[in-house]
Amino acid sequence: MTNYLTVRGVDHYYRWLCSRQEGIVTEQNEVFTKNDVKKPVMVFLHGWGGSSRYWRSTAEALSGQFDCLLYDLRGFGRSKLTKSSDLSYELEEYAEDLAVFLEQLGLKTVYLNAHSMGASVATLFLNRYPEKVNKAILTCSGIFEYDEKAFAAFYQFGGYVVKFRYNWFLNFPFADKMFMARFLHRPISRDLSKAFLEDFLLADYDAALGTIFTSVSKKAVEIMPLEFAKVTIPTLLVAGEKDIIIPAKMGRKAAELNDKIEYVEMPNTAHFPMLEDAETYLSLVRDFLAR
Repeated sequence: MTNYLTVRGVDHYYRWLCSRQEGIVTEQNEVFTKNDVKKPVMVFLHGWGGSSRYWRSTAEALSGQFDCLLYDLRGFGRSKLTKSSDLSYELEEYAEDLAVFLEQLGLKTVYLNAHSMGASVATLFLNRYPEKVNKAILTCSGIFEYDEKAFAAFYQFGGYVVKFRYNWFLNFPFADKMFMARFLHRPISRDLSKAFLEDFLLADYDAALGTIFTSVSKKAVEIMPLEFAKVTIPTLLVAGEKDIIIPAKMGRKAAELNDKIEYVEMPNTAHFPMLEDAETYLSLVRDFLAR
């Protein structure tokens, strides 16, 4: 089934995962409205190059407590761009996308669960629309230190990675495992790793490249500490001990700026702790939500 909502000129793919009976999780279709919402709503935001697909297992596990809303960020997953879209790839613009998305669905307050680049978007959203969020979970987020040479090398490498993407990679044996190796410390299912590679290959070129420059930039280094310091919403920041994409020390530094941010480091996990050790991740999230 295909559920789309036009947000600021771009068709955004979304889906609801809800549990109305013990142990039975269903995916609701496009006729599901705010009047059908029976529980608090948790919205999931994915990271760079991915889609909402990787949040499904977490959402299913939390669907007994929440009506879970997953969507693909502009230019990623199934939220395809059109030539008429003239929005920039600044993370603040993605926060505005979320605000309009929630408004069009008639959702006044939500819980946020966001990962990596999506967690940066969520942090910006928290400070612009604090009245719309009850609590937030930021997974693998933090504060970068600016290094001009390192950033320039990262942009060059990122440009090559985005430019030279070919669908035949999907037919190459174990390409998905090699692609995900940098992001993981523990293995995940083959279906998930293949989905990650598919999403990366299908991401819009301009969106993928544009968000590389806005997520890891001198501007982000300057503004994100201020954003973390301003958060007024109870927030859990979960870091992976072995994460080399956003090292745990970056998350710890962000949490130290604000007593509203609770920091937890998950051992023996990297950039996807919610998939590498789902049991521990869910236990931490449920404990935080219950307090």
